Amino acid sequence: MNHTVLISVNGTDRPGITSALVNILAAYPVTVLDIDQSVIHNLLSWGMLVEVDASACGDNGKPDALFKDLLFKAHELDLSISFTPIDAEELQQWMQDGAIDRYLVTLLGRSMNATLIAEMTEIISSYNWNIATIQRISERHQGGTENQTPLIAVEIRIHHRNGDIDGLRRDCLALAGRSEMDIAIQQDSIWRRNRRLVCFDMDSTLIQSEVINMMADAAGVGDQVSEITERAMRGEMNFSESFEQRMALLKGLPVDRLDRIDSSLKMTDGAEKLISNLRLLGYKTAILSGGFEFFASRLARRLGIDYVHANQLDVVDGKLTGKVTGKVVDDQRKAELLRSIAEAEGLQLQQVIAVGDGANDIPMLSAAGLGIAFHAKPKVADEAGNAFGTVGLDGILYLIGMRENEIRG
Repeated sequence: MNHTVLISVNGTDRPGITSALVNILAAYPVTVLDIDQSVIHNLLSWGMLVEVDASACGDNGKPDALFKDLLFKAHELDLSISFTPIDAEELQQWMQDGAIDRYLVTLLGRSMNATLIAEMTEIISSYNWNIATIQRISERHQGGTENQTPLIAVEIRIHHRNGDIDGLRRDCLALAGRSEMDIAIQQDSIWRRNRRLVCFDMDSTLIQSEVINMMADAAGVGDQVSEITERAMRGEMNFSESFEQRMALLKGLPVDRLDRIDSSLKMTDGAEKLISNLRLLGYKTAILSGGFEFFASRLARRLGIDYVHANQLDVVDGKLTGKVTGKVVDDQRKAELLRSIAEAEGLQLQQVIAVGDGANDIPMLSAAGLGIAFHAKPKVADEAGNAFGTVGLDGILYLIGMRENEIRG
């Protein structure tokens, strides 16, 4: 009878360990079913699930000769080694695990402590998810120093056949809200590894300001417009209604004031780093904004963004009329444009990432395979399921599978 066993090895990492152990296995009729190896701070953890042919097993049904050879080699290499028999029921369960749900939980922030990891792992287990791996994917740094790495990213792979993903998202958002970390959850599927389009809101997402508020300040109606903007961002007003009210207050603003506003706009932290890396990887990018094409097109040229859709200001005699021309880019229009661009690029919606901060971004965030609420109100974060409130936009690079040594500044 064949013997299935899990071989576990631990010790100080150095070249040649795997080769030495596997060469011993190669001398026996062994089939490798699974293998895994990880190293943290030069400590090796190595495991292999193997099936040993009955011809190599003794009268007790165990491959004692193989075990002895591996024990001698492990002693020679100053390693600890153990052998765990796997029965038929356990083996069958392992084989069925290929059909379970798999998700990635990514933690992003400026610092990380044991309390956060403890809370995070408790949440995962409370919804019946198992942790497969935990791995740092950002730059190494020394804790407790003033010159810490700007960003810490940790990736947790979880799996379960019937795990509660909605409950997990809800509690992770709550944890992110009371800690100095951002937490993103996405399905670990072929689509996650093949994202190809990122659609951005502009105001308070790619840039730090709400341009319509700056225009209102220039027109002397700043307080009135800011109040309407805040109500709209919180979802207390229909976007189209709030947009019409704000535009009416801008009637008569000289168009030459817009150049001055544009020159004062500041890009959000990490925006340039994110876009340049996306372009390097062949991603398409788009601005889908309820703001104005005048500013969005200039920003797109600076960043190298492929698509721009925003509202066209109506101008007569060098002054704003308080209206826009063409179809208003409202919440539903943003979602329509996202779908249209994906179709034009031959992409599935699962290959699209959407990033925004306001209530008018919710349909767009919901339509995309991965929606990210960026420094957003709680209502938007709840709808998106993922929220960034601590790190810059370049944190998105870790969600598409990049590591620190692959990201260009």
